[in-house]
Amino acid sequence: MTMAERVAELARIRQEAHVGAPAATEAQHAKGKLTARERIALLLDEGSFKEVEQLRRHRATGFGLEAKKPYTDGVITGWGTVEGRTVFVYAHDFRIFGGALGEAHATKIHKIMDMAIAAGAPLVSLNDGAGARIQEGVSALAGYGGIFQRNTKASGVIPQISVMLGPCAGGAAYSPALTDFVFMVRDISQMFITGPDVVRAVTGEEITQNGLGGADVHAETSGVAHFAYDDEETCICEVRYLITMLPSNNRENPPSTPCQDPVDRGCERLLDLVPVDGSRPYDMREVIAEIVDDGEHMEVHERWATNVITTLARLGGHVVGIVASQPRSLAGVLDTHASEKAARFVRLCDAFSIPLVTLVDVPGFLPGVDQEHGGIIRHGAKLLYAYCDATVPRVSVVLRKAYGGAYIVMDSQSIGADLTYAWPTNEIAVMGAEGAANVVFRRQIADAEDPEATRQQLVKEYKAELMHPYHAAERGLVDDVIDPADTRAVLVSALGMLRRKHTATPARKHGNPPM
Repeated sequence: MTMAERVAELARIRQEAHVGAPAATEAQHAKGKLTARERIALLLDEGSFKEVEQLRRHRATGFGLEAKKPYTDGVITGWGTVEGRTVFVYAHDFRIFGGALGEAHATKIHKIMDMAIAAGAPLVSLNDGAGARIQEGVSALAGYGGIFQRNTKASGVIPQISVMLGPCAGGAAYSPALTDFVFMVRDISQMFITGPDVVRAVTGEEITQNGLGGADVHAETSGVAHFAYDDEETCICEVRYLITMLPSNNRENPPSTPCQDPVDRGCERLLDLVPVDGSRPYDMREVIAEIVDDGEHMEVHERWATNVITTLARLGGHVVGIVASQPRSLAGVLDTHASEKAARFVRLCDAFSIPLVTLVDVPGFLPGVDQEHGGIIRHGAKLLYAYCDATVPRVSVVLRKAYGGAYIVMDSQSIGADLTYAWPTNEIAVMGAEGAANVVFRRQIADAEDPEATRQQLVKEYKAELMHPYHAAERGLVDDVIDPADTRAVLVSALGMLRRKHTATPARKHGNPPM
């Protein structure tokens, strides 16, 4: 063959690998799903994708596999850019073996993961596979083990984002669970360890795939999914946006952008937005929107453990992670799920040099037998450990209530917050005045001629003595009491001062958090 003929043959083979079987493509579209290459095109900047091992084929024999050896072996791997920054990607191609993982398939994924770690760039997986390729037996299982090992190696080193765009069952579900973020699309993506048929056989329970492990289940109930969307296009667009908020690796800072929103902009609306009465609810999301650049933020785990908010935003053009009580949900108390949600977010931000802002309006930990038996001590300790271990800049603001252990856990000065501020409406105390008076003055109230009047008087005295807005500031536990309208300017200034913060940590292999 001449060189021209060889080049022509190469072009034909590449075309075959790129296009795939037309019938399989039609079947994928008939399910309302995009193909792997269409998804990659949505994720990456136009024309930036560079494919790796496009011509790879499996070498398995038996069970009819030797007669079917398609190029790519059911997974497309490579790199490209998002807003000009390098991003690595692998995408299961459901048109080939249902996206099932075999030895060659796994080896391609291992290689692209190793490249992402070495290059210090984010890794995005577009998941649409039927699990392990049964015909290849234990080789397929070993392939998953290699992925899990690399997920763990990359943890805290590069951002890892899993986008669920089809089924993900059995051991395959553990790879997304090991990554930093999980995106799901309603109706087309499901995740579970054992499917509905196994559940029915073992427990007798009848349930659909979506009811067992659909996007809404994992976004609202299990907390496995951080984001859930109605369609693939929106989902992948949001993945692109998230990447712009994250550094490429743990040695870099998150990308900053020019800020058109004045850093000293007053937030007068906050004066009316947050009621002075600590028992009245309000939406903390509105507070966050008032403070951050242009009112924009990307909430993580928006629909799970809604009594605490975790969100990424920018202040003065620089990315911050915000942890905030949500008085509209369970009055903003901390429970097992909220503690775990906030702890994971704090660890994420600390791993990737994202400063932390904590907005506090917390009445305490949720009481109850279920909470105690569910391990509220252990889960609360996760959040405590995460904050104590964090070395990024940390600034907290107490808006209203900050009671008991929950006050300490929500990044108080005593556990290492760099700067702590409070509004004039703050109430920092061991517990609310009513409860405190009932404990401290129990006998005095019981012996009084008018117990209720005496109790009310003692509540007022307790508030005046130990819960006035300047009590914590007088003892150096709050750095300043600020006008709520100045919150944005104060935070931008404080974080600017802390931007070059360096913290020395003890020499150790690693800590032992209460997992």
